[in-house]
Amino acid sequence: MNKVPLTVTGAEKLRKELEELKAVTRPRIIKAIAVAREHGDLKENAEYHAAREQQSFAEGRIANIEGKLSNAEIIDVKKINANGKVVFGATVEIENINTEETVVYQLVGEDEADIKQGRISIGSPIARALVGKEEEDVVTVKAPGGEIEYEILSIKYI
Repeated sequence: MNKVPLTVTGAEKLRKELEELKAVTRPRIIKAIAVAREHGDLKENAEYHAAREQQSFAEGRIANIEGKLSNAEIIDVKKINANGKVVFGATVEIENINTEETVVYQLVGEDEADIKQGRISIGSPIARALVGKEEEDVVTVKAPGGEIEYEILSIKYI
């Protein structure tokens, strides 16, 4: 199975979520199921069915996170010698050459991507265009609305 790139921060968030699910959510759901069983007939017990549904969701999420972490290649961008190039985990400030609008993105794994927080997937068109480039390079991104040119203003490994 292929390794999935994950930043140190992304891996830590997944570990915290996993711990929360195992230490807090799972015991709460087990208790809710026990209480619902005490109410009698399980066929028509809405509390029981809701608790079982929550249990199914939580167990599925636990398995999902454990799978991601076991297949993750955790990359600490602070320890990479990237020689000033854009690499996985780098934070890049770019400027749209036509509109002069600047944006800052961190290139992260698919599961960590959140455009509202400035984190884009390494597989996105912008990230693919940026990888391997240096400051002051101009890249062309093939977007659904046409090609867009960006200039790389800065690259940080934070």
